[in-house]
Amino acid sequence: MNDLSAPAMGLSLAQKARAALGKRNLVFVGLMGAGKSVIGRMVAQALSLPFIDTDAEIERVSRMTIAELFAAYGEAEFRSLETRVIARLMEGGPRVVSTGGGAFINENTRQVIRSRGVSVWLAADLDVLWERVNKRDHRPLLKTENPKATLETLMKQRYPIYALADLTVQSGHVRKEAMVTNVLSALASAEKKGDGE
Repeated sequence: MNDLSAPAMGLSLAQKARAALGKRNLVFVGLMGAGKSVIGRMVAQALSLPFIDTDAEIERVSRMTIAELFAAYGEAEFRSLETRVIARLMEGGPRVVSTGGGAFINENTRQVIRSRGVSVWLAADLDVLWERVNKRDHRPLLKTENPKATLETLMKQRYPIYALADLTVQSGHVRKEAMVTNVLSALASAEKKGDGE
């Protein structure tokens, strides 16, 4: 049994992951439906760190929903706002941050995340993502004639960029707790690469 708080050779997995993170932020990236918010929240709890969803933060500061922002200002203006919000969030820390699907695609946003954070790509295949996103109707980029084909196109465009993330964890048909363990393991084993600052 893999208990996140059970000591393993002195330190628990969560403690090792927390030590590896140091003062940096842990930033989840990936397509809609990958589990960034759900897994991010659970990882934050395991690490005893605050959790922030950038879409929720953008909605809070703008007093508009993501869909309303897209409709009123278009994607380019939304991405500019998103970059500013993420840059502000990266100034504090450590914390766990879940980003919108397009955030990491923006080069400026990637640089901001790289300078103050450790990025984790939750990678999922098309069927997993589609199963998760087709139940709700709040995603502006999927308001097309063939949303599944749109999702597949987004995967082809964005996956090579998501692959630039510091860590990659598969998001599939596994229990959420198992995914949390996988994220913590990836972070703990990345300790050698980062200096924790």
